[in-house]
Amino acid sequence: MHAIAHLTGGGFWENIPRVLPDNTQAVIDESSWQWPEVFNWLQTAGNVERHEMYRTFNCGVGMIIALPAPEVDKALALLNANGENAWKIGIIKASDSEQRVVIE
Repeated sequence: MHAIAHLTGGGFWENIPRVLPDNTQAVIDESSWQWPEVFNWLQTAGNVERHEMYRTFNCGVGMIIALPAPEVDKALALLNANGENAWKIGIIKASDSEQRVVIE
């Protein structure tokens, strides 16, 4: 395991960069999990922009675990077999960009 980040206040934009090595970027695939309905409601009822939703809320992803690529499938199977809802939501890549997290 390389890192763990608990997605609390600060959401994706503030919590994920704290555990990334220098010169890397997390690329998150937004289609890899489904937002719990409460977050869709909050966004609509509060007229909150998507970027702000990811800054303020975890949008259903309570924690990220960064693993070596060959370990991902085994970890997902273990977590899901033990009652957790776990998904591969992205990759970490080398990058000189100041934008440490990209959500696509």
